[in-house]
Amino acid sequence: MSAAYLQLWARNHALARGEIEAALWKSRTLVKTSLMRQTLHIIPTDEFPLYISALRASRRAGVLRVMARCGISEEQAEAMTPVILKTLENGPCGRAEIVAALRPRANKAVRFWIENSWGLVRLPVADGLICYGSGESNEVNFIRVDHWLPKLKMKLMPAIEAQRGLLRKYLRAYGPATLADFAHWSGIAMTDVRLLGPQSDSDVVEIQGGKRPLLMHRDDVSDLKRPAVSGCVRLLPHFDVYLLAHREKEHLLGSEHYKRVYRNQGWISPVLLIDGEVAGVWSSNKRGRKVSVEVEPFRKLSKVERDGISHEAEAVGKFLGSEVVVRVA
Repeated sequence: MSAAYLQLWARNHALARGEIEAALWKSRTLVKTSLMRQTLHIIPTDEFPLYISALRASRRAGVLRVMARCGISEEQAEAMTPVILKTLENGPCGRAEIVAALRPRANKAVRFWIENSWGLVRLPVADGLICYGSGESNEVNFIRVDHWLPKLKMKLMPAIEAQRGLLRKYLRAYGPATLADFAHWSGIAMTDVRLLGPQSDSDVVEIQGGKRPLLMHRDDVSDLKRPAVSGCVRLLPHFDVYLLAHREKEHLLGSEHYKRVYRNQGWISPVLLIDGEVAGVWSSNKRGRKVSVEVEPFRKLSKVERDGISHEAEAVGKFLGSEVVVRVA
């Protein structure tokens, strides 16, 4: 969650940690759930039905494929959902309580799955029936969406309509991009992405760039004529979404530095971003009220860039409520 908060802050330095927590756990205008690529995300609550409708089929298919390899049939997998919903009827529960409720009804394969995997909640999460409830401790709480977000009109849209809407949102954030980029980012199969027909969408335009034609949202095309930003320094945290938006990464960093950022087992390093390109990695170590920030650049930095790093690191410290000591290697 600390990485998620820093991702939001990196895009809006006026945000305070307390405001993000209030939006998640009090006003609930943000919701925490598993979405693209079966990973955790925080999204605006009013967009929850769009994301669920667009991603539901691909996420369910992925979970069921893994379960099948473990000897669990689709019927056995589906049978877990009503038990989970019944268990959550009186309020949020942790994993141990859900496992205890499922165990008496499960065969050997299902028992092994639920006791050794977080996958036990994957189907009801993909269906938009449960999400993550409040809590910052090591024990994660799950809660029914109709309890947590009672004012939300949870009506699923036709999948292709929702996927077209999600593609438009994706292009506003990450365009120019290809359909293959969108499939990579969303986890939706390329065979389904090709059916979206963006060429017939008046909000989507095709531009020429690099190896292949690229797609952009029509409202953003004029931005290409603006002068390039110069001297913009950002310290992005672990798993930042900016680093996951495109299938190919050559516009972000050179191949010689790829494994410094995109590491084994899906781990993505915190990065130094200068004018939109990855210029290094960084780490932090908090001791008491002090945070030590160490930056390892991939190239020689100018004085202006080093000053920008120091300023950004100090701003990170203010967000975390800590004094910062900065070291640039």
